[in-house]
Amino acid sequence: MTSHPLPVPAARDWADGTSLAVEGLPQRLVRFVLGYEPIREDVSIAGGDPYRILLEPVTAAAVVYERGWVLLDSGFNVDTIRDPEARAAHYNWDSYTAIITPGDALRDQVAAAGLDWAELAGCAISHVHIDHTGGLRLLADGPPVLFQRAEWTFASTVAGLEHFAATDDFLRDGLDIVLLDGDTVLAPGLTALDTRGHTPGHQSFRVDLAEGSIVLACDAADLRANITESTPCGSTALPEGAADAQASIDRLHALDAEPGVEVWPGHDPDWWAWQNFRDQWA
Repeated sequence: MTSHPLPVPAARDWADGTSLAVEGLPQRLVRFVLGYEPIREDVSIAGGDPYRILLEPVTAAAVVYERGWVLLDSGFNVDTIRDPEARAAHYNWDSYTAIITPGDALRDQVAAAGLDWAELAGCAISHVHIDHTGGLRLLADGPPVLFQRAEWTFASTVAGLEHFAATDDFLRDGLDIVLLDGDTVLAPGLTALDTRGHTPGHQSFRVDLAEGSIVLACDAADLRANITESTPCGSTALPEGAADAQASIDRLHALDAEPGVEVWPGHDPDWWAWQNFRDQWA
Protein backbone atom coordinates (compact mmCIF):
# COMPACT_ATOMS: atom_id res chain seq x y z
CA MET A 1 0.00 0.00 0.00
CA THR A 2 1.29 3.44 -0.89
CA SER A 3 1.92 5.76 2.04
CA HIS A 4 0.98 9.25 0.89
CA PRO A 5 3.12 12.10 2.25
CA LEU A 6 0.21 14.47 1.59
CA PRO A 7 -2.78 14.79 3.94
CA VAL A 8 -6.03 13.40 2.58
CA PRO A 9 -8.69 16.12 2.20
CA ALA A 10 -12.04 15.60 3.82
CA ALA A 11 -14.75 14.32 1.50
CA ARG A 12 -18.51 14.48 1.75
CA ASP A 13 -21.28 12.27 0.39
CA TRP A 14 -23.50 13.15 -2.52
CA ALA A 15 -27.02 13.64 -1.17
CA ASP A 16 -29.69 11.63 -2.99
CA GLY A 17 -32.08 13.76 -4.98
CA THR A 18 -29.77 16.76 -5.22
CA SER A 19 -28.35 18.34 -8.37
CA LEU A 20 -25.39 20.44 -9.40
CA ALA A 21 -26.24 24.14 -9.49
CA VAL A 22 -27.26 24.49 -13.12
CA GLU A 23 -30.49 25.68 -14.69
CA GLY A 24 -32.44 24.08 -17.53
CA LEU A 25 -31.28 21.23 -19.74
CA PRO A 26 -27.98 20.57 -21.53
CA GLN A 27 -27.69 22.87 -24.53
CA ARG A 28 -24.39 21.65 -25.98
CA LEU A 29 -21.38 19.47 -25.32
CA VAL A 30 -18.03 21.22 -25.76
CA ARG A 31 -15.12 18.97 -26.70
CA PHE A 32 -11.64 19.63 -25.36
CA VAL A 33 -8.33 18.14 -26.47
CA LEU A 34 -5.82 19.09 -23.78
CA GLY A 35 -2.67 17.39 -25.05
CA TYR A 36 -1.43 14.13 -26.52
CA GLU A 37 0.40 11.03 -25.30
CA PRO A 38 2.12 8.11 -27.06
CA ILE A 39 0.45 4.85 -25.98
CA ARG A 40 1.17 1.28 -27.08
CA GLU A 41 -1.83 -0.19 -28.87
CA ASP A 42 -1.91 -3.20 -26.53
CA VAL A 43 -2.38 -0.81 -23.59
CA SER A 44 -5.44 0.74 -25.21
CA ILE A 45 -7.04 -2.50 -26.41
CA ALA A 46 -6.49 -6.05 -25.21
CA GLY A 47 -4.73 -8.03 -27.92
CA GLY A 48 -3.36 -4.92 -29.63
CA ASP A 49 0.08 -4.66 -31.20
CA PRO A 50 2.73 -3.77 -28.57
CA TYR A 51 4.99 -2.44 -31.35
CA ARG A 52 2.40 0.01 -32.64
CA ILE A 53 2.48 3.36 -30.84
CA LEU A 54 -0.63 5.55 -31.07
CA LEU A 55 -0.44 9.30 -30.50
CA GLU A 56 -3.61 9.61 -28.47
CA PRO A 57 -5.51 12.79 -27.58
CA VAL A 58 -6.04 13.68 -23.93
CA THR A 59 -9.69 14.65 -23.81
CA ALA A 60 -12.25 16.35 -21.60
CA ALA A 61 -15.64 17.98 -22.11
CA ALA A 62 -18.00 20.63 -20.82
CA VAL A 63 -21.75 20.16 -20.55
CA VAL A 64 -23.27 23.60 -21.04
CA TYR A 65 -26.70 24.43 -19.62
CA GLU A 66 -29.07 27.35 -20.01
CA ARG A 67 -27.22 28.65 -16.97
CA GLY A 68 -24.00 27.10 -15.69
CA TRP A 69 -21.76 24.33 -16.96
CA VAL A 70 -20.09 21.13 -15.76
CA LEU A 71 -16.52 20.04 -16.53
CA LEU A 72 -15.86 16.35 -17.18
CA ASP A 73 -12.16 15.48 -16.65
CA SER A 74 -9.39 18.07 -16.76
CA GLY A 75 -6.25 16.91 -18.61
CA PHE A 76 -2.62 17.33 -17.59
CA ASN A 77 -1.14 19.57 -14.94
CA VAL A 78 0.79 21.90 -17.23
CA ASP A 79 2.63 23.46 -14.28
CA THR A 80 4.13 20.06 -13.44
CA ILE A 81 5.03 19.35 -17.06
CA ARG A 82 6.82 22.68 -17.47
CA ASP A 83 8.92 22.22 -14.31
CA PRO A 84 11.91 20.00 -15.24
CA GLU A 85 12.27 18.38 -11.81
CA ALA A 86 8.53 17.85 -11.31
CA ARG A 87 8.16 16.48 -14.83
CA ALA A 88 10.97 13.98 -14.24
CA ALA A 89 9.35 12.85 -10.99
CA HIS A 90 5.81 12.52 -12.36
CA TYR A 91 6.17 11.51 -16.01
CA ASN A 92 9.12 9.13 -16.07
CA TRP A 93 7.79 6.03 -17.86
CA ASP A 94 9.42 4.01 -20.60
CA SER A 95 8.42 5.35 -24.05
CA TYR A 96 5.90 7.80 -22.50
CA THR A 97 5.91 11.58 -22.57
CA ALA A 98 3.19 14.15 -22.07
CA ILE A 99 2.75 16.43 -25.07
CA ILE A 100 1.11 19.80 -24.53
CA THR A 101 0.44 22.81 -26.70
CA PRO A 102 1.61 26.36 -25.94
CA GLY A 103 -0.32 28.13 -23.20
CA ASP A 104 -2.74 26.38 -20.87
CA ALA A 105 -5.02 24.22 -23.01
CA LEU A 106 -7.83 23.93 -20.46
CA ARG A 107 -7.96 27.65 -19.67
CA ASP A 108 -7.57 28.58 -23.34
CA GLN A 109 -10.26 26.24 -24.64
CA VAL A 110 -12.72 27.17 -21.88
CA ALA A 111 -12.24 30.79 -22.96
CA ALA A 112 -12.60 29.89 -26.65
CA ALA A 113 -15.90 28.17 -25.86
CA GLY A 114 -17.18 31.36 -24.23
CA LEU A 115 -17.51 29.77 -20.79
CA ASP A 116 -17.14 31.65 -17.52
CA TRP A 117 -15.27 29.92 -14.68
CA ALA A 118 -17.54 31.75 -12.24
CA GLU A 119 -20.46 29.73 -13.63
CA LEU A 120 -18.76 26.32 -13.28
CA ALA A 121 -21.21 24.21 -11.26
CA GLY A 122 -18.96 21.19 -10.75
CA CYS A 123 -16.22 18.97 -12.10
CA ALA A 124 -16.55 15.19 -12.37
CA ILE A 125 -13.35 13.17 -12.72
CA SER A 126 -13.57 9.83 -14.49
CA HIS A 127 -10.54 8.40 -12.64
CA VAL A 128 -7.25 9.45 -11.08
CA HIS A 129 -4.78 8.80 -13.88
CA ILE A 130 -2.40 11.69 -14.41
CA ASP A 131 -3.88 12.77 -17.76
CA HIS A 132 -7.29 13.43 -16.19
CA THR A 133 -6.62 15.21 -12.88
CA GLY A 134 -4.19 18.01 -13.74
CA GLY A 135 -6.81 20.74 -14.16
CA LEU A 136 -7.91 20.39 -10.54
CA ARG A 137 -5.22 22.96 -9.75
CA LEU A 138 -7.74 25.52 -11.08
CA LEU A 139 -10.56 24.47 -8.75
CA ALA A 140 -9.19 25.27 -5.29
CA ASP A 141 -11.98 26.90 -3.26
CA GLY A 142 -14.28 26.23 -6.20
CA PRO A 143 -17.29 24.05 -7.01
CA PRO A 144 -17.65 20.36 -6.06
CA VAL A 145 -15.27 17.77 -7.51
CA LEU A 146 -17.05 14.44 -8.00
CA PHE A 147 -15.44 11.00 -7.70
CA GLN A 148 -16.87 7.55 -7.29
CA ARG A 149 -16.34 6.47 -3.69
CA ALA A 150 -14.34 3.41 -4.79
CA GLU A 151 -12.03 5.65 -6.83
CA TRP A 152 -11.47 8.06 -3.95
CA THR A 153 -10.63 5.17 -1.62
CA PHE A 154 -8.12 3.91 -4.19
CA ALA A 155 -6.80 7.43 -4.76
CA SER A 156 -6.31 8.29 -1.10
CA THR A 157 -4.94 4.98 0.19
CA VAL A 158 -3.32 3.01 -2.65
CA ALA A 159 -2.69 5.03 -5.80
CA GLY A 160 0.75 6.41 -6.57
CA LEU A 161 2.99 7.02 -9.53
CA GLU A 162 3.27 3.26 -10.05
CA HIS A 163 -0.48 3.43 -10.83
CA PHE A 164 0.00 6.43 -13.19
CA ALA A 165 -1.50 8.77 -10.58
CA ALA A 166 -0.09 12.09 -9.35
CA THR A 167 -1.51 12.39 -5.85
CA ASP A 168 -0.59 16.07 -5.54
CA ASP A 169 -3.17 16.80 -8.25
CA PHE A 170 -6.07 15.74 -6.01
CA LEU A 171 -4.73 15.44 -2.44
CA ARG A 172 -4.62 19.21 -2.14
CA ASP A 173 -6.26 21.80 0.08
CA GLY A 174 -9.30 23.68 -1.14
CA LEU A 175 -11.01 20.95 -3.18
CA ASP A 176 -14.62 20.18 -2.29
CA ILE A 177 -14.55 16.41 -2.80
CA VAL A 178 -17.96 14.78 -3.20
CA LEU A 179 -18.36 10.99 -3.35
CA LEU A 180 -20.80 9.07 -5.56
CA ASP A 181 -21.97 5.50 -5.21
CA GLY A 182 -22.56 3.96 -8.63
CA ASP A 183 -24.81 5.42 -11.31
CA THR A 184 -25.84 8.94 -10.25
CA VAL A 185 -27.86 11.69 -11.89
CA LEU A 186 -25.67 14.76 -11.42
CA ALA A 187 -27.97 17.29 -13.08
CA PRO A 188 -30.80 17.17 -15.62
CA GLY A 189 -29.52 15.28 -18.65
CA LEU A 190 -26.17 14.35 -17.06
CA THR A 191 -25.56 10.97 -15.43
CA ALA A 192 -22.40 9.42 -14.03
CA LEU A 193 -22.14 5.74 -15.01
CA ASP A 194 -20.27 3.13 -12.98
CA THR A 195 -17.72 1.67 -15.42
CA ARG A 196 -15.18 0.35 -12.94
CA GLY A 197 -12.32 -1.91 -14.01
CA HIS A 198 -9.73 0.30 -15.66
CA THR A 199 -9.42 1.69 -12.15
CA PRO A 200 -11.47 0.57 -9.13
CA GLY A 201 -13.92 3.46 -9.37
CA HIS A 202 -13.78 4.60 -12.98
CA GLN A 203 -16.89 6.43 -14.17
CA SER A 204 -18.19 7.39 -17.61
CA PHE A 205 -20.79 10.07 -18.35
CA ARG A 206 -24.07 10.12 -20.26
CA VAL A 207 -25.16 13.47 -21.69
CA ASP A 208 -28.72 13.70 -23.03
CA LEU A 209 -29.00 16.44 -25.65
CA ALA A 210 -32.02 17.38 -27.72
CA GLU A 211 -30.49 15.71 -30.79
CA GLY A 212 -29.50 12.49 -29.01
CA SER A 213 -27.43 11.06 -26.19
CA ILE A 214 -23.65 10.90 -25.98
CA VAL A 215 -21.83 8.62 -23.58
CA LEU A 216 -18.28 9.68 -22.82
CA ALA A 217 -16.59 6.36 -22.14
CA CYS A 218 -13.40 8.03 -20.88
CA ASP A 219 -10.83 5.29 -20.25
CA ALA A 220 -13.29 2.44 -20.06
CA ALA A 221 -12.80 2.54 -23.85
CA ASP A 222 -9.73 4.29 -25.24
CA LEU A 223 -10.56 3.43 -28.86
CA ARG A 224 -13.73 3.08 -30.89
CA ALA A 225 -12.75 -0.56 -31.48
CA ASN A 226 -13.07 -1.21 -27.75
CA ILE A 227 -16.73 -0.30 -28.04
CA THR A 228 -17.63 -1.94 -31.34
CA GLU A 229 -15.76 -5.17 -30.51
CA SER A 230 -16.66 -5.19 -26.80
CA THR A 231 -12.97 -5.54 -25.97
CA PRO A 232 -11.59 -3.80 -22.87
CA CYS A 233 -8.42 -1.80 -22.61
CA GLY A 234 -5.27 -3.85 -22.21
CA SER A 235 -4.42 -2.79 -18.68
CA THR A 236 -6.09 -2.24 -15.33
CA ALA A 237 -4.76 -0.38 -12.31
CA LEU A 238 -5.19 -3.53 -10.21
CA PRO A 239 -5.11 -7.13 -11.53
CA GLU A 240 -8.52 -7.91 -10.05
CA GLY A 241 -10.09 -5.21 -12.22
CA ALA A 242 -10.06 -7.29 -15.41
CA ALA A 243 -13.50 -8.86 -14.91
CA ASP A 244 -15.05 -5.48 -14.07
CA ALA A 245 -13.40 -3.92 -17.13
CA GLN A 246 -15.01 -6.56 -19.35
CA ALA A 247 -18.41 -5.99 -17.75
CA SER A 248 -18.06 -2.24 -18.25
CA ILE A 249 -17.11 -2.50 -21.92
CA ASP A 250 -20.01 -4.89 -22.46
CA ARG A 251 -22.27 -2.25 -20.92
CA LEU A 252 -20.89 0.47 -23.19
CA HIS A 253 -21.22 -1.78 -26.25
CA ALA A 254 -24.90 -2.33 -25.39
CA LEU A 255 -25.50 1.39 -24.84
CA ASP A 256 -23.95 2.18 -28.22
CA ALA A 257 -26.46 -0.15 -29.84
CA GLU A 258 -29.43 1.74 -28.39
CA PRO A 259 -31.26 4.07 -30.81
CA GLY A 260 -30.20 7.67 -30.37
CA VAL A 261 -27.11 6.86 -28.26
CA GLU A 262 -23.48 7.15 -29.37
CA VAL A 263 -20.57 6.12 -27.16
CA TRP A 264 -17.41 8.13 -27.64
CA PRO A 265 -13.97 6.62 -26.95
CA GLY A 266 -11.75 8.56 -24.60
CA HIS A 267 -8.44 8.56 -26.50
CA ASP A 268 -9.01 7.52 -30.12
CA PRO A 269 -6.87 9.67 -32.45
CA ASP A 270 -9.16 8.77 -35.36
CA TRP A 271 -12.45 9.61 -33.65
CA TRP A 272 -14.09 12.57 -35.39
CA ALA A 273 -14.99 14.46 -32.21
CA TRP A 274 -11.37 14.75 -31.13
CA GLN A 275 -9.95 15.27 -34.61
CA ASN A 276 -12.30 18.20 -35.33
CA PHE A 277 -12.63 19.79 -31.88
CA ARG A 278 -11.33 23.19 -33.07
CA ASP A 279 -14.20 23.45 -35.52
CA GLN A 280 -16.40 24.36 -32.53
CA TRP A 281 -14.86 27.84 -32.35
CA ALA A 282 -13.45 28.29 -35.85
